Amino acid sequence: MATLDLPKTGAVPPAFSDIAKTSNDLLNKDFYHTTASKIDVKSKAPNGVSFNVKGQSAHEGRTSGSIEAKYADPPSGTYFNLLRLVTYTRSPHGLNSQIILSPGNAALLILYHRAGLSLTQMWTTANILQTKVELDNKIANGLKAEAVTDFTPKSQTFGAKLNLYFKQPNFNARAFFDVLKGPVANVDCVLGHEGFLVGAEAGYDAQKAALTKYAAAIGYTQPEYTAAITASNNLSVFAASYYHKVNSQVEAGAKATWDSKAGNNVGLEVASKYRLDPSSFAKAKINDRGIAALAYNVKLRPGVTTGLGVSLDTQNLNEAAHKVLPLDV
Repeated sequence: MATLDLPKTGAVPPAFSDIAKTSNDLLNKDFYHTTASKIDVKSKAPNGVSFNVKGQSAHEGRTSGSIEAKYADPPSGTYFNLLRLVTYTRSPHGLNSQIILSPGNAALLILYHRAGLSLTQMWTTANILQTKVELDNKIANGLKAEAVTDFTPKSQTFGAKLNLYFKQPNFNARAFFDVLKGPVANVDCVLGHEGFLVGAEAGYDAQKAALTKYAAAIGYTQPEYTAAITASNNLSVFAASYYHKVNSQVEAGAKATWDSKAGNNVGLEVASKYRLDPSSFAKAKINDRGIAALAYNVKLRPGVTTGLGVSLDTQNLNEAAHKVLPLDV
């Protein structure tokens, strides 16, 4: 079920891409007609290594998938109380030194406090090897840094990216740098106050010295409902979305989209979700072109969920334009 996080003053607002997340999730998630089958398996080894295996089969083309392993090294430190301490110095980077005096000799003791890193390695069916190193809330309060590298053995090509996430009360900013291409930077930020949200996004190519994209959004969030207006694709595509949590069982939402470069037609989607019991729910949606979708999702046991979806062209019920699709695990 969708959750809303913001209405308290001083809370961290959502990221720019999540300003309309509640309505987008209601309209797009758990409808299986877009994918023939999908699998997502997660497990954790006794030593703390997490594994995630993903696979997806579209109606046409190859099956795509990946296997991912992640290890988080928690922050830790060591303290020694040996004999008599002469001097003690502390480095802001966690490297400490002590000079210890003992009968007949003196020794320098170096202490290194681990900051706590997360290492993730992934191998995809496209034969891409990805390595990601994360450092969260250690460089500065609220700052998370990621270094991501990609390697394609067949073409012997490399990729390197640096991602920064900075969160503070009423402020959420992100920066994504493609180091080897351009370099190109994509940044966005969101300001929030008492449920009101204002955000902007921009892309910049350093080699061309030009903006590559820009977008803006405003929104309002309360525990029971959200509303958002976004302007993307260099302020040429406008979308207005609304989400309402009617009660603990029923959710409803709608989204209208207008592409100013494509004409005057406005696309409209409406959707609803009904929770049948604690382990299952049903969803339905329809758009302005008469395409309706239904979905049923049930949790079989912890870690195992399955679903069934159907897509109907209500304007051509007599034609073979419908899809009935299992299954999502």
